[in-house]
Amino acid sequence: MARTADIGAAPAAAPAAAPRSMSPTWRRFREAFRRHPTAILGAAILIAMIAIAIFAPWLGTVDPQAVSPAKRLRPPSGAFWLGTDMLGRDVYSRVVFGARVSLTVGLAVAALSTLLGLTIGLVTGYMRRVDAVVMRVMDGLMSIPSVLLAIALMALTKASIGNVIVAITLAEMPRVVRLVRSLVLSLREQTYVEAAIAAGTTLPRILVRHILPNIVAPLLVQGTYVCGSAMITEAILSFIGAGTPPNIPSWGNIMAEGRSLIQIASYLIVFPGICLSVTVLAVNLLGDGMRDALDPRLARRM
Repeated sequence: MARTADIGAAPAAAPAAAPRSMSPTWRRFREAFRRHPTAILGAAILIAMIAIAIFAPWLGTVDPQAVSPAKRLRPPSGAFWLGTDMLGRDVYSRVVFGARVSLTVGLAVAALSTLLGLTIGLVTGYMRRVDAVVMRVMDGLMSIPSVLLAIALMALTKASIGNVIVAITLAEMPRVVRLVRSLVLSLREQTYVEAAIAAGTTLPRILVRHILPNIVAPLLVQGTYVCGSAMITEAILSFIGAGTPPNIPSWGNIMAEGRSLIQIASYLIVFPGICLSVTVLAVNLLGDGMRDALDPRLARRM
C-alpha cells in the first residue's frame, strides 16, 4: 500500500513579493528623459552651475572686487585663467561669483511670478467680475515689452538685486496669469467640477482639490521658461546700467565693462556671455523635457 503524504509537512515557500510598481508620473518622466537625453544634459548643466554658485569661494577664486592696476588687461594664462579686466580684477573670480546673481534672480523671479500668477489666475478664472478688471490690467502690462517695463520700474528705484527681482517679476507675471486663467476656464467646465458644485463643495475646496492639481504640470514648465527669460533680462538691465550696482559682479556688468575694450580684450565679453548662454540653454532643455514628461499628448503632436 502506497504511503500517504505527511499531513504535517512544511508548506511550500511563498513566492517572492513582486516589486512595487512605479508611479505613472515617474514612469512618464523616465520615458520622456529617455527619449530626450538633452533634458538630462540640461539638468546636469543647471545642477553644475548651481553648485559653482554655492561653492564659488572654494573654487580657486579670489576677491572679485580686489583691484590691482599693475595687473590690468592681462590675457588668459596660468596665473589668470580668464584674464583680468581694466582694473586688474580677476575675470575668472568675477564670472564664478556672477553665477550667484544670475541664478538668484532667475530662480527668485520664477518662484515669485509663478506663485503670484497662480493666485491671481485662479481667482480671475473663476470669478467673472474680478476677471473683467484684473485681465485688462494684465493686458496693459503685456502690451509693454518686458525689458522696457523692467527698465521703467528700475528708473523709479535704486539699483539693487532685490529691486531687479521685483521689476522682472512684475514684467513676467502677466504671462503666467494668462496661462493659469486659460487652464481654469477650461477645467471649470469639466464634469467632475460640475459634480463637486452640485454636491455643495465650497469654492476654495474646488480650487484646491479639483483645479490646482491639474494646472501644476504646465505651470512648472512655464516656470522654467520664466527663469531663463529672467536671467536674460537681468543681464540686459545690468548691461545698460539699469540693473544691479556696478560693484556687484554679474555677467551683465562684466560684459558692460568690457564692451569698450572688445577689440583688445574680447575675453571680457566672451566668457560671461558663454556662461549666460549655456545656463539659459540648460534651463530651456530641462523645460522641454518636463513638458514632454508631463504632457505626453502634446509631445506626440509635436
